[in-house]
Amino acid sequence: MAVVNPLGTVGVDIDGGVAVITLSRPDRLNAVVPALVDDLLAAFDIVQSAGGEVRAVVLTGAGRAFCAGHDLKEQSAPGDTRLRLERIQDVTRRIRSAPQPVIAAVHGYAIGAGAEFALGCDLVLAADDAVFAFPEAGLGLSVTGGASRLLPLLVGPVRAKELLLLGERIGALRAREIGLVNAVFPAAGLLDAALGWANDIAAKPGYAVTLAKRAVDSGIDSTLEGALELEVSHALVTDATTEVAESSARFRDRGRNAS
Repeated sequence: MAVVNPLGTVGVDIDGGVAVITLSRPDRLNAVVPALVDDLLAAFDIVQSAGGEVRAVVLTGAGRAFCAGHDLKEQSAPGDTRLRLERIQDVTRRIRSAPQPVIAAVHGYAIGAGAEFALGCDLVLAADDAVFAFPEAGLGLSVTGGASRLLPLLVGPVRAKELLLLGERIGALRAREIGLVNAVFPAAGLLDAALGWANDIAAKPGYAVTLAKRAVDSGIDSTLEGALELEVSHALVTDATTEVAESSARFRDRGRNAS
């Protein structure tokens, strides 16, 4: 593939009618920091600047994981919580407003914000080693990225509450069973499978593909903005609690012990 514009924490490759956007902080399992969010949004700008040349997009992660969620080692600057939350929600907005279908190719961890990135995509393909989880409630936090709206649409409200309230990690096959992902592939063949799906889509008339995406999303997005704003309100409430600092420390310790 020809590299169009490698950004600091995100790679962008365009080959024919398919763009591959790669989260690239492999040493931190592609955990989310503000720079990654900015680069991810810039990557979608690059794709859109290519015009009708790009007919499908694959979103994936470099190294051992898709995205392990927010990088809890990074401290947020005081007073920027709303701006930071709305900025990460712009990723969901950008994915869903893109005229091209966006396929998430998920391997390894898709935790918290990583799972939410996948939720925002039009199709989700998972490697057999993929692990999904929404740990926010256990950390004293609130979901963002539209999960409060998109997750119940995929798995149903009762199952969504189970995932959000218990925060348990589920594997790829279980995710496929409950409707969180479209298909599961061996890890070594995941990207090829995603590119196969993307190329199949790219071979179709672009206007027809866009209309099909828009038709399905029109019923979903009519209340997505309300869900996004409610999530920001909840996150602002939880951000200032002492429980967040304590649970974040426990989460970091668990990550070090598991590595």
